[in-house]
Amino acid sequence: MVEASSVDRAVDHSEENEDGRIQEVSWLNIFGSKLVESVGRERILATPAHLVEEFPNGSVLLVLRPTAADFDSEEARVAQARAHVHLRPDLDFDTVLRTLRERSAALVPVEPRFHPDVAPFLSRLPDEFAISERQRKIAELNAFRPLEPEEWIPAALPSDVANPERVLTSYGDLSEGLVAALHTQVPSIMDETPESLTELDFYFWRENFPGRYTRELIDGHTAPALGAYLGGMLVRQLGGTWVPRQKLEESQVRIGKRVWLPFLRARRYMQSRQSLLDYSLTQFFREAERHQG
Repeated sequence: MVEASSVDRAVDHSEENEDGRIQEVSWLNIFGSKLVESVGRERILATPAHLVEEFPNGSVLLVLRPTAADFDSEEARVAQARAHVHLRPDLDFDTVLRTLRERSAALVPVEPRFHPDVAPFLSRLPDEFAISERQRKIAELNAFRPLEPEEWIPAALPSDVANPERVLTSYGDLSEGLVAALHTQVPSIMDETPESLTELDFYFWRENFPGRYTRELIDGHTAPALGAYLGGMLVRQLGGTWVPRQKLEESQVRIGKRVWLPFLRARRYMQSRQSLLDYSLTQFFREAERHQG
């Protein structure tokens, strides 16, 4: 049942109440003739409401209040409960009203206070949830604290590859492959800016990428390509220097007094939907940026 909050969101209960009983009453309702006869035409026409109108085909329009703008107010909830209990005498008024009040409470605005490192990413998430869940989700995200990045070492391991230039070219190929694969879904990936990382964070979370695709694809292709893209970002945006290693997850980007491990970060990032939050690309970049000097 969808909470109707505007004229164009009327609910046809004749399709939603196959057992012949009215399960919900919204601001605007259209009861089909079959349901009207099942409940009782006289009872429906006597419903306490702003407007009760009978149509020639036997269906009935029921509008609880003059406007939907205050559908979650106390007065509107009382009217909603009163109408519902009238149509369903087997229901308890106080119980129905308590449930409606709980729905209204869930809609009370919560001010976003997201962790600054990941605020650009987290601010995109609430709109992906139903209106009834959105404020609760904002409160949860306000309390969320990303894990402090551990994908760094204080001193670089020496490069152990025979041909560093060839390895760096392979990193570039991996990064370009990621751009080619995702430039339609994430156009900003071509800009290679910090904002591109936030867009990638949101895309992977929205698609539930780690849960949707096979580990073979993620571990063999996506995570390495993402590590190369992330490392390249550290080089271009923060003046880092690649230190390639035979083992991909040991490959490093030296920035100031720290050495960062972008491939390791990408692997941890791609473990689950929750890990996309815990190990976001956005936060990793911001942490490296803070230690740039």
